[in-house]
Amino acid sequence: QVQLVESGGGLVQPGGSLRLSCAASGIIFKVSAMGWYRQAPGKQRELVARISSGGSTNYADSAKGRFTISRDNAKNMMFLQMNNLKPEDTGVYYCKNEVRGSWGQGTQVTVSS
Repeated sequence: QVQLVESGGGLVQPGGSLRLSCAASGIIFKVSAMGWYRQAPGKQRELVARISSGGSTNYADSAKGRFTISRDNAKNMMFLQMNNLKPEDTGVYYCKNEVRGSWGQGTQVTVSS
């Protein structure tokens, strides 16, 4: 059974930083492509960043230059370092296993002064 658990969300002022974590179990993590998605209030869930099993990354245009996705295969974990946060980054951030299509429960990120 796949289990994905996000953590690290919170309230931060514009220009601040947060680091999200996703702990995975029930999958062979090192061969799994993984992704971070977010869902803003009243909007559809959208891709923020994705990382392949080999470490290749791709980002939404809104995340380029500010966010960094990474993974630690030894610990079965994925991360999203978010810098220079903006109010439009507010939403629930979800971890996804791209192979199984499994989602975590999400972690709330609120960017507000």
